[in-house]
Amino acid sequence: MGVLCDTQIRELVSIEPFADNVKRQGKISFGVSSYGYDVRVGTHFKIFTNVSPTGGASVVDPKAFSDDSFVTIDTAITGKDHVIIPPNSFALAETVETFTIPRDVLAICVGKSTYARCGIIVNVTPLEPEWRGKVTIEISNTTPLPAKIYANEGIAQMVFLKADRICAVSYADKKGKYQDQVGLVLPKVD
Repeated sequence: MGVLCDTQIRELVSIEPFADNVKRQGKISFGVSSYGYDVRVGTHFKIFTNVSPTGGASVVDPKAFSDDSFVTIDTAITGKDHVIIPPNSFALAETVETFTIPRDVLAICVGKSTYARCGIIVNVTPLEPEWRGKVTIEISNTTPLPAKIYANEGIAQMVFLKADRICAVSYADKKGKYQDQVGLVLPKVD
């Protein structure tokens, strides 16, 4: 297994819209890099809150997940270029980019140092072979202060690993529950 370089990413992985990694004054970088692709966070965010509109204390349960645990913010509607994640809190977002991963490639996501140095941790589970869609991004504010996340700017880097041989069973073969997601998707258990 080896890491794909920029020309291999262009040739093998479908990324729409695709961007070159050029200097953009005052922006957190995004686009293809030497051995990865820096994704942008979109405009749609769901930020965790401990206030449930249905009353009572909320519990985060992956088997019975409730949208009541979030406040939904879309910066395209608010007209702001960012959202604020409260101290020691968490948000879900989506990438601007849509991915189609080849059958012999696995993508792993790592955070960008600009956010990591501010105590912002980004987590995305691996994009398995033949996974398709927009990526749901998990963003944790580990600091005791509110944190700004800038919409339509870089948030994380995808690193693509090419296998020596094609996998026996892909995500598409398994009919994975997050296949072909078109935006931010909440957790679900089949």
